[in-house]
Amino acid sequence: MRMENGSRSRRVVLDATGLKRALARIAHEILERNKSAAELVVIGIRSRGDILARRLAAEIGRLEGAEVPCGAMDVTLYRDDISRGADQALVQITDIPWEIDGRVVLLVDDVLYTGRTVRAALDALMDFGRPRAIQLAVLVDRGHRELPIRPDYVGKNLPTHREELVAVDLQESEGHDEVALILNGELNGGGGR
Repeated sequence: MRMENGSRSRRVVLDATGLKRALARIAHEILERNKSAAELVVIGIRSRGDILARRLAAEIGRLEGAEVPCGAMDVTLYRDDISRGADQALVQITDIPWEIDGRVVLLVDDVLYTGRTVRAALDALMDFGRPRAIQLAVLVDRGHRELPIRPDYVGKNLPTHREELVAVDLQESEGHDEVALILNGELNGGGGR
């Protein structure tokens, strides 16, 4: 671990190459389980799940030789903690321009922690239709579930303590790809949970 700002330590658990390999492995596992991408649509949970969803859809499309529909959703208004005195919630655009009825929806998020964000995403998806199945892919599963939610595809299992944060930095938002474990302190830049 290296110390930053004197008060926190940061340990890189996935560098750019490791992150790329994790997404490639997840794409292969998705195709192995679903046999093809014909009925698959990929939806990322904002704000980093949507970036990862685009990357996964592109990799699956490359492997299948076909375009895979990819969208993004904001779950802010479906969260169960929005009324707990949090700062003003910034609601972002949900972009699901096609029907999900009867399709296999691959829901993508960066970090799976308590399961509450995924629960909110499931509620939001039901407002868009009735998929045949919903599968969950996460880059990092850090444990500490509060709800009975389990991912179908995981890039990295990362046991953590509750006081630690997992920071996911992506090229599209922070200018580099990296997943780091942070102890004691606040984040600069990338998202963390």
